[in-house]
Amino acid sequence: MTYYQDNEICIRPMIESDIAFFADAFLQLGWDDRQATLAVYFNEQNSGSRAVFVAEIGVEPVGYVTLLPCATEGPFADQGLPEIKDFNVLPPFRRRGIGNHLMDCAEALAKKQSEYVTLAVGLYAGYGSAQRMYVKRGYIPDGSGLWYGEKHLEPYEDCRNDDDLNLYFIKRLAACL
Repeated sequence: MTYYQDNEICIRPMIESDIAFFADAFLQLGWDDRQATLAVYFNEQNSGSRAVFVAEIGVEPVGYVTLLPCATEGPFADQGLPEIKDFNVLPPFRRRGIGNHLMDCAEALAKKQSEYVTLAVGLYAGYGSAQRMYVKRGYIPDGSGLWYGEKHLEPYEDCRNDDDLNLYFIKRLAACL
C-alpha cells in the first residue's frame, strides 16, 4: 500500500525495520531511546488502532506521523475526534515539503472519519518549525490553554518546558466523505 508517491518521495505504512532505523536515528540526535514507543506504534498500526505514515526517499525512511482515530488525552479526549500524534522529519530532510505530504496523508484519513482533526504541539524552540507549519495549514489553538501531560494547567501553576508541555490545536477539514 502507498498513501502518496511522486518522483522523490513515497509515503507508506510503517514496516518493522522502521523501528530500529528511527530509534537509531533519534539516538544519534541525542534523544532518549524511542524503540519501545516505535514498536507500540507498529503493533497498533497492525491492530488498526493507529495509522502510521512513513515518508521515504529512495529506500531510506526520512520521517513519519501517526494518527489516532480518537484523541485520548487533552481537551479532545474521548470526543471521537481523530488526533495527529508524533510528527517527525529527520533534520537533513526538513524544509523540502516532506512534512506537508505526511500531514496531507494523515488529514485525508482523518477526513474519512470526522469533519475535524486535532493535535498537540510542544512549546520550546525545537517545536518551532512544526508550530509554524500547523498554523500555515489552518490549525488554530482550541482555547483551553496549556496542558502538561494529561493535565490542564491552571493560571499561575508551575510547569516545566519539556516535551509534555503542550498547546492543543484543531482544524476543520472539508465535510466528511
